[in-house]
Amino acid sequence: MQDYDIQMMRMALEQAEIAAQEGEVPVGAILTLENKVIGIGRNQNILLNDPSAHAEMMAIREGAQALSNYRLPETTLYVTLEPCSMCAGLMVHSRIHRLVFGAADPKTGACGSISNIVSDKRLNHNIEVTKGVLQDECSQMLSEFFKIRRAQKKAVKKGV
Repeated sequence: MQDYDIQMMRMALEQAEIAAQEGEVPVGAILTLENKVIGIGRNQNILLNDPSAHAEMMAIREGAQALSNYRLPETTLYVTLEPCSMCAGLMVHSRIHRLVFGAADPKTGACGSISNIVSDKRLNHNIEVTKGVLQDECSQMLSEFFKIRRAQKKAVKKGV
């Protein structure tokens, strides 16, 4: 694992923490080109009333604007949680070069867990993938968030 990958994943974790503070599922993403950050994102589905406002989507949109290009070759996307099928498809269409993610997502992960869109040889672009960077920290943040959310729902049911 490269030091730069760890540094960028820590930055993605900072975005995930902001998302959690905003009541969103804590996922953060950072898009880089030549070791320069060009896009930053975090989940904002609830805040923006937008089901597509995933961390990856937000970082990629910002990166495309920064480069004035809808294609993002030679970029690397760092994300705290394995991307879903929507985000994996976006990455393929964007021509992202490399994906680095922290926690695997056994329920909706589309980069190796339930499907593997980013490495599907039938598609016109494949993405290099590095899994498990700061996996424990990324998983812990998600686990804590959902533990708190379950407790809140339980309290509401009990009328507390």
